Amino acid sequence: MAKIKTSFVCSSCGVNASKWQGQCNSCGEWNTLHEEVTTKESQSVQWKSPGETTSNKPLTLNQVDLKREQRMITPDQELNRVLGGGIVPGAMVLIGGEPGIGKSTLMLQVALKLDQLKILYVSGEESQQQIKIRAQRMQLNSDSCFILTETSIEAIFQQVSNLKPDILIMDSIQTLQTAQSDSIAGSVSQIRECATQLIRFAKETHTPVFMIGHINKEGSLAGPKVLEHMVDTVLQFEGDRHLSYRILRTSKNRFGPTSELGIYEMQSQGLREVVNPSEILISQRDEPLSGVAIASSLEGNRPLLIEIQALVSTAAYGTPQRTATGFDNRRLNMLLAVLE
Repeated sequence: MAKIKTSFVCSSCGVNASKWQGQCNSCGEWNTLHEEVTTKESQSVQWKSPGETTSNKPLTLNQVDLKREQRMITPDQELNRVLGGGIVPGAMVLIGGEPGIGKSTLMLQVALKLDQLKILYVSGEESQQQIKIRAQRMQLNSDSCFILTETSIEAIFQQVSNLKPDILIMDSIQTLQTAQSDSIAGSVSQIRECATQLIRFAKETHTPVFMIGHINKEGSLAGPKVLEHMVDTVLQFEGDRHLSYRILRTSKNRFGPTSELGIYEMQSQGLREVVNPSEILISQRDEPLSGVAIASSLEGNRPLLIEIQALVSTAAYGTPQRTATGFDNRRLNMLLAVLE
């Protein structure tokens, strides 16, 4: 009979405590310890690479083979730019963003456009019929993209062993659960156990794994902070859901820079890549206007032309005030003082 163990886990940093307390001793956050019931079972449910029984051996740098480490180039140029030139085999990529911002649309669009690779898209939030409706709206179809609706990590690995996909997409990490833990899906222990098995699968089989994750009300990724340290790349999909433009930025990348930006436009047929960001950052007007200036900014390896607009009106009080939108007011005052 399995031994039942109760522990208190911090939802911020993921550390375990033997008893409840108001403040976490590890990260210092308040009211983040939650009681969870875990079950000690055998390790048979974890991912096991079939046909491999020998352990890894130490190698010198001259003995390491780089032939299978070539990046996979996707049809999405903005995603390639943010990832540092393509998808690295065996990479663990975490994509976070607000609900409804377009994370699932982005990954489904990339999966359906990769016709030369076998993709397994696992969804724990939508049914296969709902995913097909979204694909029809984007006017995309593919015979190499397989759709699976499942939340059990053991059942997913069973299908992965049969299909042997080139890329695995999980939507989302908060819906997965494993039999090793009795906690509900989305808890700290469930996220940590499922992510650990997925990372082991990615590194042993050299299969890239994309995990979609939600963010909390503070704007950070939901789940323990240790999840961001475990993965190789953390992407943030940002934007206002009431506007059409989205920004894909990198907060962590072991295989490339973290200063690159990917810009998209949400349309009825899906996400459109904005290859030339100046088309949305500069108003298309030919006549000269007062109070309008064009400035250049460098984001990663791509220069961006930005339009700066100034509006002046008569102050109703004795001391006029200078304000800026999207810029630090103290830095604005310093630059104006230098110009004067």
